[in-house]
Amino acid sequence: MLDDFLTRAAIAGVGVSLATGPLGVFVVWRRMAYFGDATAHAAILGVAMALATDLPIALGAAVVAAAMGLTVATLTGRGWAADTVLGVLAHSALALGLVGISFVGTVRISLESFLFGDILAVSRTDLAMIWGGAVVVLAAVVWRWNRLLLSTVNEDLAYASGISPLRERLALTLALALVVALSLKIVGALLISALLIIPAAAARALSRGPEAMAVGATLIGAVSALAGLWASYHFDTPAGPSIVTAAAGIFIIAAVAGRLRRT
Repeated sequence: MLDDFLTRAAIAGVGVSLATGPLGVFVVWRRMAYFGDATAHAAILGVAMALATDLPIALGAAVVAAAMGLTVATLTGRGWAADTVLGVLAHSALALGLVGISFVGTVRISLESFLFGDILAVSRTDLAMIWGGAVVVLAAVVWRWNRLLLSTVNEDLAYASGISPLRERLALTLALALVVALSLKIVGALLISALLIIPAAAARALSRGPEAMAVGATLIGAVSALAGLWASYHFDTPAGPSIVTAAAGIFIIAAVAGRLRRT
């Protein structure tokens, strides 16, 4: 079964949704959309460094994405404006990554695959990494769910309960870095944020509680991946953008359904 490239792509898309679904709800609740963009853009710099040092691309992307997240958290904690820091670092990292890749002359690569993803080229090794990483992220979110939720809803109450919001923010940053590294092969650096945000936003319109929203975001992400792959196969469209387009369509339907339900 795994010899079929489309089957491997579908399994990869569902695997990524296991991580992006529950993590995406915290991105939406904490209004971290731009933070997700910055982390994803930094992954391109990680790709360049990995190619230059013969390291696994996923490892390079995860390390640099995590470094970006920690840098942003440190600078904003010292009084820097978050939007300014994110804007400067995100675009600088993306530009440096693209320039760095151009200097790696011994490796023939397609920049488009890193920017927009190449899910149809997923291998068995990629599947193992995607599902292994997704299970780690999912387990971490489930383990720290109450702490993350309380820190998100009310930091003062979290402090009073003996929970460090800073530690939870750090855990969320590292989890985001891992998800970015996993998703780079699927939708690319420019569309990773969409995969985190759109399914969670769609689930928010239909859910009555945080747990239901996390489950809903995971299911919507998986359906978006399968629907996008179906559209890509039948209409010969790019797979990564097709997945995001499917998610956007589901969001519109969910938003309308949610509005009708409240009226």
